Amino acid sequence: MARISQLALAACLALSALNADAFTAVPSKTYVSTRNQPLFLSSTEAKGSSLKRLPESAVELTIHVPASATKAAYDKVLAEVSKKVSIPGFRKGAKIPPQVIENAWSKNGGKKGLRTMAINELAGELIENALKEEHELEPIGQPSLVTSAEQLAESFTPGEDLDLTVKCDVWPEIKFKQVEGQDKPYSGLKGSYKRKPFNQQRFDAALRDLLERYAKLEPIDDASHALTTGDACKVNMVGYMATADGEKGEPLPNAASGDDVEVILGEGRYMDGLVEGLEGGKVGETKTVKVRFPDALKNKDLAGKDAIFDVEILSASRRSLPELTDEFANQVREGLTAESLKEELRKAVDSQDAQEYMGARNQALGKALSDIIDVDVPDTLVTNQAREKYALMMTDMRDNGMADEEIKKLINPENFIKYKDIQKDDIVRDFKISMAVDEIARLENIQVPAYQVEEQIQSLKDQAAKEGQSTDGLDDEQMRRKVESTLERRMVYDLLAEVAELEVEYVEEEQFDEALLEKLAQESLEREQAATAAEQASEEGKQQDEIVATAAVVFEEDVTIDTESAEEEIVVAEEETEPVKSEETSASAEESESVASPRSKDEG
Repeated sequence: MARISQLALAACLALSALNADAFTAVPSKTYVSTRNQPLFLSSTEAKGSSLKRLPESAVELTIHVPASATKAAYDKVLAEVSKKVSIPGFRKGAKIPPQVIENAWSKNGGKKGLRTMAINELAGELIENALKEEHELEPIGQPSLVTSAEQLAESFTPGEDLDLTVKCDVWPEIKFKQVEGQDKPYSGLKGSYKRKPFNQQRFDAALRDLLERYAKLEPIDDASHALTTGDACKVNMVGYMATADGEKGEPLPNAASGDDVEVILGEGRYMDGLVEGLEGGKVGETKTVKVRFPDALKNKDLAGKDAIFDVEILSASRRSLPELTDEFANQVREGLTAESLKEELRKAVDSQDAQEYMGARNQALGKALSDIIDVDVPDTLVTNQAREKYALMMTDMRDNGMADEEIKKLINPENFIKYKDIQKDDIVRDFKISMAVDEIARLENIQVPAYQVEEQIQSLKDQAAKEGQSTDGLDDEQMRRKVESTLERRMVYDLLAEVAELEVEYVEEEQFDEALLEKLAQESLEREQAATAAEQASEEGKQQDEIVATAAVVFEEDVTIDTESAEEEIVVAEEETEPVKSEETSASAEESESVASPRSKDEG
């Protein structure tokens, strides 16, 4: 779960001034009405409203407010204000003439201020009811008056009819485009994605294991038959721990030995040495077989240890595997054919690898979905999503080391508008896909079993505990909704994949080149060492330049002093100082050149 830092939160708040309506939380798609008629209207007084559809799932709603409602709203405002002002000559709670209240309210706008309050009261009382009850629309964000309440107050007269016109984004309607040849428009979605190749070796091993379970045994009556790979035999086994010199030691626990044990001579089936020790054996013989227990054995007293078994061969059989035919498949499960069995086996073998590329598959399905869905995405939703992405981007910048002061310079309406414009197409596409998936879940009546939700929640809590994170502050109900939504969407994508026509491009994974990595690391180290050396040389050069400059200043001061003494002393000073100046300058020039050369080369 992504965390939004205080800086990201500040980014959201700073941007909220850009469009206050757009940052109102998106409401639920269902609602419960608390009343059938607003307080200001009776069923006989209501005049209704007219609705005009606008692009991007916006509407323009005009409410026709009758005279009785405008008077009631103004009277309500006067009654509330009368409780807040103190007017000489009137008791608190007494009925005060409107003109007196309007004069007393002069500091707050007087009559115009009161009428503005009445218009806002009407808007708050009527707009939501008209949208939800009359037009069955769900508003997103805060509806806004096309003409502000302050402007309407200029011509507003209590007791006269009034038209209130507002604009608002509403929850969009979703429509699927008709797809030729498909009963359902979301069947047969076309797309492509990449994934690593199917693991044929694992499939072959799984198929062989299945055939092995149905192997037939044919007893071998020939007493001279020597056991070989593929044969089966019944044996009695008595085991001993091996001593340091390879002799029999303490007897093994009874669980490690056994009578009438079936052993199939095949590679990788048992502990190392057992099959090899039995090969060539004959019925009636007792063979001494040296083995080593697997390192991963649960019994840690035996894991990785050497042992010796006395193995008495009781009987031998030849094993023959069935052929993969329709008859065999039906024996595995009634109704299966050879092809359907292989297909099921392929899915089972590939399930782990396929899970790794589930995101790529779903992305291909989502892209195809976005092409067949027709829906206007409200700007409010685009702005909300862009705001969240912008805030997270600021957080990432901070996590990557950018100073807070630099980040704060980026947080302004102009930058946000540019960011929103860049992200808009992706946000719109993602929203359309999200709506389509939810609608398909509704149409197909897809429901997540409660036990799966609980299992996933418990798994998330266990993972958090394993990572040392506390789950005390988590909202269980909110987590349950998110988990259920995630699982539901996964079920929808699985349904779509079953009836889709996706092309899968199998690509080999890139091999890890250790030699190349080591070479790159060495080159990086050499560049770093060269840069360090150049920096040191540059610093030494600066220090030498400072010495030369200081010497030059001192020399100039000496010349000035000598000049003020006498003409003869100037001559003497020149004779004495000239060789010194030349020597210092020459030396510094040589050193500067020797230091500057490599530095200039490095800079170039």
